[in-house]
Amino acid sequence: MSYHRSQPSFPEFPDFPEQHPGQAQQSQQPAQPAADHRRDVRALSTAYKRLRRVATFSALGYFVVFLVLCAYAPDLMSSRVTGGLTTGLLLGLIQLPLTALAVAWYERTARRRVDPLTAAVRRNTAPSPQGARR
Repeated sequence: MSYHRSQPSFPEFPDFPEQHPGQAQQSQQPAQPAADHRRDVRALSTAYKRLRRVATFSALGYFVVFLVLCAYAPDLMSSRVTGGLTTGLLLGLIQLPLTALAVAWYERTARRRVDPLTAAVRRNTAPSPQGARR
């Protein structure tokens, strides 16, 4: 017995709802062609995916290199840099500022590249009837 249910299908809403005789005519902007909207959404999706991949690989990549060095190069990691500071400890201490820089870079790039695309998609998308419930 399966507990999964299929998604309910929602009725298609026309671009311009019917006007009742008693309602005043409202000026509506013509809808953007569907091809342009799909292109904007595709560009947003591509930019967001690229941003996620680069940020993930930059932050986690360094950590994986650190772990591999700890596992397979213990002599290198235990060599002293100065006084009581070893190479392993120095590389471990660098991890925190590197992660902070990755987060700052992610936010900056998102504001410059992804947020304008998101704003364009929101501007060109008609409000849905369910939007009032949010």
